[in-house]
Amino acid sequence: MKKAISITVLLIMSLFIFQSCRPGPPIRMAEKVNLGSFMGDWYVIANIPTFIEKGAHNAIESYQMSEPDVIDTTFTFNKDSFTGPKKQYKPTGFVTDNPSNAEWKMQFLWPFKSEYIIVYVDPAYQYTIIGRTKRDYLWIMARNPQIPAQQLEQLIQIAVEEGYPKNQIKMVPHQ
Repeated sequence: MKKAISITVLLIMSLFIFQSCRPGPPIRMAEKVNLGSFMGDWYVIANIPTFIEKGAHNAIESYQMSEPDVIDTTFTFNKDSFTGPKKQYKPTGFVTDNPSNAEWKMQFLWPFKSEYIIVYVDPAYQYTIIGRTKRDYLWIMARNPQIPAQQLEQLIQIAVEEGYPKNQIKMVPHQ
């Protein structure tokens, strides 16, 4: 019985992961990402969340290069409120497009890797947009937990121009 349940769970996970890998129309990629400048903490300002991120508060994505083209990632947030339980995930990023460094594969569970594209990063590495060709998930991030409204609107506009529905983009609360 346990074996049948394990196989069923594995099949469902595989279907979900393979379904999420289907490509969509091409998406813009940042022309050139300096990985050293991209490393560090990024506050998730707005997103189209994955199922684990729904209700996230104080969401921060941290990157650290562990070896060439391999990025140790730590994603932390409070679940459902500022005082909610702290959640932490540690996927590994693999840079797959050189010389741009803008296309990664993110691995939460071996051997599955998900598409992770740096759509935009500003020249000062203060703002970035991460997306996928399927347009199912989106992350608008900044080096600070609060950004000017005009800057946020410009970042959302870039996402909309890339095919993301504006009404699905949700703000992530930060204290």
